[in-house]
Amino acid sequence: MDLQVLRSFQAVAEGMTVTEAAAAAHITQPALSRALNRLESEVGAELLQRVGRVLRLTPAGRVFKEYVDTVLDSYDRGRRAVAEVVDPDAGVVSLAFLHTLGTWLVPRLVTGFRQRFAAVRFELHQADENGLAQHLLDATADLIITGRDPGHPLITWRRLLVEPLWLAVPARHRLAQRRRVRLAEVADEQFIVLKPGYGLRSVTETLCRQAGFSPLVGFEGEEVETLRGLVASGLGVSLIPAAPDTVTDPEANPDLPVRYLALTDVQAVRDIGIARPASRTLPPASRRFLDHALSTAARP
Repeated sequence: MDLQVLRSFQAVAEGMTVTEAAAAAHITQPALSRALNRLESEVGAELLQRVGRVLRLTPAGRVFKEYVDTVLDSYDRGRRAVAEVVDPDAGVVSLAFLHTLGTWLVPRLVTGFRQRFAAVRFELHQADENGLAQHLLDATADLIITGRDPGHPLITWRRLLVEPLWLAVPARHRLAQRRRVRLAEVADEQFIVLKPGYGLRSVTETLCRQAGFSPLVGFEGEEVETLRGLVASGLGVSLIPAAPDTVTDPEANPDLPVRYLALTDVQAVRDIGIARPASRTLPPASRRFLDHALSTAARP
């Protein structure tokens, strides 16, 4: 049993065909098939079973894969740690973040960090708030940038900044030419929101209560970009963040499909923070990026 066979088994278990996995491993398909058969013999159980044209995990295979994932992750982190001991100014930062932060905050932080540590590489992952915490718990990321404290005992969270939220309305909405409104002015309109369990959904419901009403939910989504698209189509309004360069004067940009209005009757903001595993030592590069983010994120 060697690591390459385990990686190929992992790839097939996660949906690759044997032909694709063989190509990724730079071996022939028959050679990989024989290697997987030898792996099953060593483990003493059938791990993969053909279903139509694809291979699926057997019950034994699902159990075995959990341990394979752990072994490969430990090996990869070990290699990273050794590489960073040999060259402490290099290394890899494994970072996961909310989709909406990939348009402005993450590029700004990474660019500033690379100006000081040009040899550092980044592994970037995007996920919703529910998936970000799992990246830390599964050790597929060293750091996450998220919109709320995950509230998990194995995760340490610190605030980076407070992000404004805007009332997003369609370009032809009755309020679209305004710059500031009261949230109460849209109390009777349909709201486009994230599904229950997302931090932004809770913030939206709280702000609406503060404005004196419960939001009439017309559509639920799983990503802010989906909410933005539904607003642009005229299906309702939404409380969402916006990249700084998209909040502009409507008269100067009449073709924008979504207009962002500041709210005057509630404090429309959400926390943005960075989190790390509480019980795992960060590699040097990730530790440096954490310090960089904490010291610079709130700057304009």
